[in-house]
Amino acid sequence: MKSRRRERNPATQMIIGLFVIGVGMMFLLDNLGWLDFDFRIHVFPTILIVAGILKVLQTRTQSGVVVGGMLILAGCLFMLKEMGWLDIDWRTLWPVFMIIAGVAVVFKSSRRAEASSTAIFSDNHKDSDDTLINATAIMGSFKRRITTPEFRGGEITAIMGGCDLDLRQSSINGEAVLNVYALFGGITIKVPVDWTVVLDGTPIMGGFEEKTVPPTSTGKQLIVRGYVIMGGLEVRN
Repeated sequence: MKSRRRERNPATQMIIGLFVIGVGMMFLLDNLGWLDFDFRIHVFPTILIVAGILKVLQTRTQSGVVVGGMLILAGCLFMLKEMGWLDIDWRTLWPVFMIIAGVAVVFKSSRRAEASSTAIFSDNHKDSDDTLINATAIMGSFKRRITTPEFRGGEITAIMGGCDLDLRQSSINGEAVLNVYALFGGITIKVPVDWTVVLDGTPIMGGFEEKTVPPTSTGKQLIVRGYVIMGGLEVRN
């Protein structure tokens, strides 16, 4: 069987490192009195922009690129408004974000070449093919039970929401890779007792937690990789 493992993208790791260095430098300069530090202008928009870039670099789907672009756009708008370079009311911006989210849903529904499920503001949808999942929860919750003899992985995104994926009635033919991305949200994955779980992710002011009992054999392996930014991911059996 051909392995699906992929090496981490060096550009992605460099972005994370530069982001951490930049935030640390801003806090240091602020403590020394050399910088008038403002969380609204410097940190929060930067978090959104970096989170969007990481999403774009991580995703394997077009809808993931749309989500990453939304985060980058939101961060830029926040920064420009707080710096006084953009004179626009938040009552105008929120409908724009909702329209963009709706466009993402329409775009996603028009591309059903792969099994996908999307939850926007608490929606739930189930596809006929469970072997490959593409789930997104934005300010909502996604709960799904997968029952397939050949789970191949996929992608889960939770932004200010939660995803609950139950794989306990599924099986893997060797190895599967599940890409995860959580921003101000949480992801819970339940796996069968005969699966080996490998966490290969990067928590940024968040956490990865594995609560599984090691199986007697390692023939079935689930690799969970991705990013958790100010959120949490839990894998248990």
